[in-house]
Amino acid sequence: MTKQEKVQFVIDTLNDIYPKIPIPLDHKDPYTLLIAVLLSAQSTDVKVNQITSLLFEVADNPYKMVKLSVEEIREIIKPVGLSPMKSKGIYGLSEILIEKYNGQVPADFAALESLPAVGHKTASVVMAQAFNVPAFPVDTHIHRLMYRWNLSNGKNVNQTEKDAKRLFPKDLWNKLHLQIIWYGRQYSPARGWDLEKDIITKTIGRKSVINEYHKKRKK
Repeated sequence: MTKQEKVQFVIDTLNDIYPKIPIPLDHKDPYTLLIAVLLSAQSTDVKVNQITSLLFEVADNPYKMVKLSVEEIREIIKPVGLSPMKSKGIYGLSEILIEKYNGQVPADFAALESLPAVGHKTASVVMAQAFNVPAFPVDTHIHRLMYRWNLSNGKNVNQTEKDAKRLFPKDLWNKLHLQIIWYGRQYSPARGWDLEKDIITKTIGRKSVINEYHKKRKK
């Protein structure tokens, strides 16, 4: 297969498995999505959804959020981990949204990335899922799969994002990044990986990765 045929195989296979793709984080608007994505760093979506349901009952917009103290926010979000940094970030960005953006989340990469505790990946998720602007947020699943599929060299997430944007059509980015995340969780996880169930890696995967898999299985 040529690289372009491999890319098409990935797109077709993911469309077959995931014709409609749910957004994993519960939210109702750009602000609640931003907070949920911020909380998801080094945590699971299931845990984040449990915590945001409690947090958003108390404060589901920046005006309500700044009525809480950083300590009160931290107490609610403790179970998701990194709560000292995340609680300061949530309080700080809520203040800035009120002061600079009339309480609205800006649909702008640079503005989002300038907010406390908001990095490029968080900004990309918000731009893609809240504002439907093409973006390709790279998480650990996408980074792992792009390497396994021999579509990126695995050096770092920035390189993986560049390669994904170069290889895949722009109008598919927002759907594809979610499809790859779901596929990574269900068929190509880091641990407990069964190559027989992973049709994409089995068909187009990097030879060294497949050889390493078989070597481990023989032990």
